[in-house]
Amino acid sequence: MSGWMEHLIIGPIVLPLAVAAGMLLIDERRRILKGALSLITMTAILVMAGILIHESATGAADGGDVARVYALGDWAAPYGIVLVADRLSTLMLALTAVLGLCALIFSLARWDRAGPRFHALFLLLVMGVNGALLTGDLFNLFVFFEIMLAASYGMVLHGSGEKRIKAGLGYIAVNLTASLLFLIGVALIYGLTGTLNMADLAARVADIPGQDRGLFHVAVAVLGVAFLIKSAAWPMGFWLPSTYSAASAPAAAVLAILSKVGVYVILRLTGLVFSPMAGASAGFGLEGLAVMGLATMLFGVLGILAAKDLVRAAAFAVMISSGTLLAMIGHGGTGSLGASLYYLVGSTLGCAALFLVAEVLERGRDAGGDAHKAVFDDEYRDPFDDTERNEPGIIIPAAVAALGGAVILCALMIAGLPPLAGFIGKAGMIVALVASADALGWTITAMLALSSLAAVISLTRLGVAAVWVRDESAPPLVVGAWEAIGISGLLGACLLMSIFAEPVLAYADHTASWLTTPADYVGAVLTGAGR
Repeated sequence: MSGWMEHLIIGPIVLPLAVAAGMLLIDERRRILKGALSLITMTAILVMAGILIHESATGAADGGDVARVYALGDWAAPYGIVLVADRLSTLMLALTAVLGLCALIFSLARWDRAGPRFHALFLLLVMGVNGALLTGDLFNLFVFFEIMLAASYGMVLHGSGEKRIKAGLGYIAVNLTASLLFLIGVALIYGLTGTLNMADLAARVADIPGQDRGLFHVAVAVLGVAFLIKSAAWPMGFWLPSTYSAASAPAAAVLAILSKVGVYVILRLTGLVFSPMAGASAGFGLEGLAVMGLATMLFGVLGILAAKDLVRAAAFAVMISSGTLLAMIGHGGTGSLGASLYYLVGSTLGCAALFLVAEVLERGRDAGGDAHKAVFDDEYRDPFDDTERNEPGIIIPAAVAALGGAVILCALMIAGLPPLAGFIGKAGMIVALVASADALGWTITAMLALSSLAAVISLTRLGVAAVWVRDESAPPLVVGAWEAIGISGLLGACLLMSIFAEPVLAYADHTASWLTTPADYVGAVLTGAGR
């Protein structure tokens, strides 16, 4: 990168922050303006993410991988704050941009009018996620996590309703506890190592004195508990099903990325701090991570089988996805890690799409709040809608059939069945696990098969109930044009992942290889080789 392109890394953070701040000065009744600003912002973030992921894929001039480092204030690491764009962070950045843009489009049909400051909260949430993905040190990771969580509190409560408020207050309490543990862990690590820059920390771990190593492991374990809570790992993920099923559909869809941010941080720290270059600390906690991942998968399987509606099933599917990734990280191996990253993207898109589809199918039922029955103001008019002003969308004759097809696509993605990308990701993980020929690998393989079976049974049962068993006296199913576009965007991304599976999977495999060579990341950050 050269010239203004050097500053592109900070764009996904600064742009939504500036636009969200500006929105606070705009009258809340100017919904069209705020919606347009949000759309432009999210589109720009998607473009920036595309450029960054292209840069990380092409690498240096000789074709090698490289981490692009942006030093704020031109202060070099480890003393200054740095942002790092490598294969993993840009992959997650692109996933966040796609998911966020589609959820935002869906919300324009009605949900942005269900409460105040929706667009500002949405952009601040995206800003916090992007910052957490790009930051290169633990303290700023804490700062971005708090911004992300503070905005998510408002998003969870958006739309009011007793059930939503109860779930939201529990969500806030759990995450405040996790934030406290996060801060304690960061303080202990800094006291022991004198640094919070992740690259610098990776370089110093091997030199920690023997008498301090046990305390260092305790500090990292405390930090790990905070991230496991945010990843919804069992038994600390009890908050996720009730919170996500009570939240509004676009909020639940965009929140699907939050648990994956926790998984991202665990993967990042595991690859850096506990890599083979960590000396006596190499591989610390991996077995426990695998066991916790398996337990989370089992809990998610039982939950999705017991779910009584598609929204709650989607929430448990998010838990199954997080548990699968944690188990694969704990198992280790470059081959399985590449397939896991592919699965991460596909499962997140599938779960988010299911949240949106479920909201449309179950509209009119009590799904956690009174926003479904609210009389939305008529300040906003759908540009694709030629019906009365108070009508939230257009009546599509084949709406139920189309949504039934969408449920099938979501089920295939989540269960990991052919021919969609979910099957490719799960098949890649199973092949790598079987090749490892160890007990843990076989156990994870069995759990992957069980989770697929449970998802097929549950989503088929609930999908049939939602699509075919409908009250004849109920009003016709109404689907907003914005809602159709948002759902189509997520399902289209799933289909594109399936059609272009080879290059996407190759990118994921190269990312896994990059993560197994932490010396390159450390060198790029500390020497400025990636600038």
